[in-house]
Amino acid sequence: MESTLKELSNGESVLDIKDKCGVAGGVEDMYGEDRATEDQTITPWTFSVASGYSLLRDPHYNKGLAFTEAERDAHYLRGLLPPSVSSQQLQEKKVMHNLRQYQVPLQRYMAMMDLQERNERLFYKLLIDNVEELLPVVYTPTVGEACQKYGSIFRRPQGLFISLKEKGKILEVLKNWPEKSIHVIVVTDGERILGLGDLGCQGMGIPVGKLSLYTALGGVRPSVCLPITIDVGTNNQKLLDDEFYIGLKQKRATGQEYAELLEEFMSAVKQNYGEKVLIQFEDFANHNAFELLAKYRTTHLVFNDDIQGTASVVLAGLIASLKLLGGTLADHTFLFLGAGEAGTGIAELIALEITRKTSVPLEEARKKIWLVDSKGLIVSSRVESLQHFKKPWAHDHEPVKELIDAVKAIKPTVLIGTSGVGKTFTKEVVEAMASLNPKPLIMALSNPTSQAECTADEAYTWSKGHAIFASGSPFDPVEFEGRTFVSGQANNAYVFPGFGLGIIMSGTIRVHDDMLLAASEALASEVTEDDYLKGRIYPPFTNIRKISAHIAAEVAAKAYELGLATRLPRPSDLVKYAESCMYTPLYRSYR
Repeated sequence: MESTLKELSNGESVLDIKDKCGVAGGVEDMYGEDRATEDQTITPWTFSVASGYSLLRDPHYNKGLAFTEAERDAHYLRGLLPPSVSSQQLQEKKVMHNLRQYQVPLQRYMAMMDLQERNERLFYKLLIDNVEELLPVVYTPTVGEACQKYGSIFRRPQGLFISLKEKGKILEVLKNWPEKSIHVIVVTDGERILGLGDLGCQGMGIPVGKLSLYTALGGVRPSVCLPITIDVGTNNQKLLDDEFYIGLKQKRATGQEYAELLEEFMSAVKQNYGEKVLIQFEDFANHNAFELLAKYRTTHLVFNDDIQGTASVVLAGLIASLKLLGGTLADHTFLFLGAGEAGTGIAELIALEITRKTSVPLEEARKKIWLVDSKGLIVSSRVESLQHFKKPWAHDHEPVKELIDAVKAIKPTVLIGTSGVGKTFTKEVVEAMASLNPKPLIMALSNPTSQAECTADEAYTWSKGHAIFASGSPFDPVEFEGRTFVSGQANNAYVFPGFGLGIIMSGTIRVHDDMLLAASEALASEVTEDDYLKGRIYPPFTNIRKISAHIAAEVAAKAYELGLATRLPRPSDLVKYAESCMYTPLYRSYR
């Protein structure tokens, strides 16, 4: 023990110093911490004692004022808490009252994160019971602002930060995490956070938020969830110049250096947690997102929420909308603004669903789908200059530069925005869609709200109430000519929590596209006639745990059908089994 402490200049060990003058408030300085000079190292001693003090500071077990009289006696809590005993319900009521006093969304976000670090079960109880009110607080759109300001509001780590400094020892870093049994990892490199661009290390807010939803909406136990940020630098000069930035202050690593770090990470995850840990890639830039998914989907259990999760949610909305639009998917024409991860991922899943339902070749199904990128309509004359993931969507047509001209030329029945650029569905575009279709379907999917292609109010007003509208971020109901329109939110949170639960409970070893289609159809089936009357093509989030159980059951059923599930025998009732697997945040009684 002495050998770990630096010697004083006079040759004495810190441990040999006698506390003769009452340093540290009259208590003997037994570890030399108060006597050590600033340039000396000390050992950060901690004690794990079954005392009330440590119990109150453990978010997994802390119940605050809900500890009963008997528990306070048994666990040495007398005097550490006020005498009042509260129920979890009363605590929930109090916290919601306090949250509603905040006028600034970021303040609510910070209050929720503080609660999560203080009392885990109350945090999840609050989120489950008030999901429609709190989902925009813990996730989009507020999480975007939280990521932008993450360096300033950072208090204590909520996940693992793996940077280039850890190259060669990532396995050791993973072993530093206190939980040893991990089932879901959400990982980002922070290069494309929502529609906000490169936020580097500050993108950690996304994995933390996503995994909160895995637990609250999908019932995956918080102890088996691990948020990770891989820090390879940032190209955001504003962050590099920010003295409060918490990440590596260097330009992004690319090429072989980047690939080697990711390869080490993926190998270390499998070595440490096994074959059946789900790795969800989140908010990687387009070029890396597609390459990572293609490279690892056959060797690891991987899922990209931006490509696959978004696609599954949007396809669910399209399937549900057919009751309002009429016909089948194959009868409609789709035009996308945006040809990145989300746009091409959605387009491919639509084409796959058309193929499954009609037996037409995939190449033929793709011809119903058109994409517009920053250079205009993607057409065959541009194929040589296109990125590989855009090439399947280059159809025969003369070049078209502007979106409005593409609308007039293609005459789509469905317009989908995944551009990350706000206000691009202009009045002229929406009016053109309304003139071509009695019920145009308009989906402005970019997040956060400031990046939405148009608002709900604009879509309903400019289409004179004829549009069916859905968005990525939430909008308030819209009154138009005496009718109230409630827009749907094509939020990935509908799918990925239930999708992950289905994978975990079945012991699935690989993600197959048919599992995404199964999730879409399961979600679409949850839309009720009452929802359709209000103009919404997604069910309300108030039923999300029931919806997640249904999605999990369908995903698991498909995994068993494909021979990808390893948990045998297969449960006879997968919905009931899913519900039985779901974490519930009610307080437990302590001996």
